[in-house]
Amino acid sequence: MKEIIDINVAKVFEQYPKEYRKPLLQIRELIFNTAAGLASVGELEESLKWQQPSYATRVSKSGSPIRLDRFGAEKIAIFFHCQTTLVEEFRALFSDIFEFSKNRAIVLDPETELPINELTFCIEQALTYHKR
Repeated sequence: MKEIIDINVAKVFEQYPKEYRKPLLQIRELIFNTAAGLASVGELEESLKWQQPSYATRVSKSGSPIRLDRFGAEKIAIFFHCQTTLVEEFRALFSDIFEFSKNRAIVLDPETELPINELTFCIEQALTYHKR
């Protein structure tokens, strides 16, 4: 797993209960692995935005930021910029797999297996949003 460099990001992950931390860290790793496989994306910047771990393509400016956090009392979410069409696109493709929150997030049950292929696609779309 890629080391968390930003101490503030590390603290946020440490504060999550284990049942939320594990899948959120899996999604974090998926974000970095997906970015590494996309030549146009380059290095990701990991930081906190609104006290949520955030992943941005600061150098290439190829994508739209992705944020991770708990959602409500029992779920986790992958947040996308609400003024993009990303969640609308994901809803059209994956409404039978994911829950969504308006035009801003994919909502997941932390106790179920992550749908890796579908999440990878969504992450790729976010990381290359401005290059499409």
